[in-house]
Amino acid sequence: MPPIDLASLAFAFGKSFLFVLAALLPILNPAATAPIFLSLTEGASSLTRAVLARRIARNMVLLMVGAMLVGSYVLDIFGISLPIVRVGGGLLLAANAWRLLNTSHSTNDSRQALAERFTPEHARNQAFYPLTFPISCGPASIAAAITVGVTLHDVRVPLSLARIGGGVVALAVIGGVMYLAFRYALQLLKPLGESGLVVFLRMTAFILLCLGVQIIWDGVRELLLSIQ
Repeated sequence: MPPIDLASLAFAFGKSFLFVLAALLPILNPAATAPIFLSLTEGASSLTRAVLARRIARNMVLLMVGAMLVGSYVLDIFGISLPIVRVGGGLLLAANAWRLLNTSHSTNDSRQALAERFTPEHARNQAFYPLTFPISCGPASIAAAITVGVTLHDVRVPLSLARIGGGVVALAVIGGVMYLAFRYALQLLKPLGESGLVVFLRMTAFILLCLGVQIIWDGVRELLLSIQ
C-alpha cells in the first residue's frame, strides 16, 4: 500500500464531507420539514420554538452520526434488516402525517389554550418524538446514513478516521441548516398569509403521508424479493 500523507488525508476528509452532504441533505430536506414543525408546535412561543429547533437539530446530528458509525452493527446484533427498519419507520411517519391531515384549524381561543399547555417540559418531551424521529429524521434518512457509513470505512485506520471525520462535519453542517430552517420557519412562511399557510401545511402533510407509504412499500418490496 502507498504511504498515507497529509494531502491524502485532507482529500479523503473533503471527499467524504461532500459525499455525505450531497447524499443526506436532500433526504433530510429541512426546508420541506419546517412547515410540519410549525404545525406540530402551534401555540408555542417563539422562544420555545427556538429551543425546540436547537434540540431537534442536535438530536438529528447525534442520531445520524450514531446510525452512520454503528447502525449496521446494531442491526446485526438484533437481527433486524434494513427493510424492516423502513417498514416500521414508514408506519410511524404515515401515522403522524395522518394525524396532521385530520387536525382541525385552530381558532384564537384554541390557540391560547395550546399556548398555555405548551410548557417547556412538554416541548422537551416532544423534541425527540415525533419532532426529531420520524418527522425530521425518518427511516429513509437512517437507512441512508447506515449505507453511507459502510462506504466510509477503510482497512487503513487513518483514512477511515479522515473519512468518518468528514462525514461527521457534514452532518453538523446539515444540523445548522435544520436549526435555521426551523428557527425562522414562521418568518419564511409568513408571506403566504394565514389561509395560505393552512393550505400549505395540509399539502405538506399529504406529501409526508405519501412518503411514509412509499417507505413502507419499499421495505415490503425488499422483503418480498428476499423470499423469492
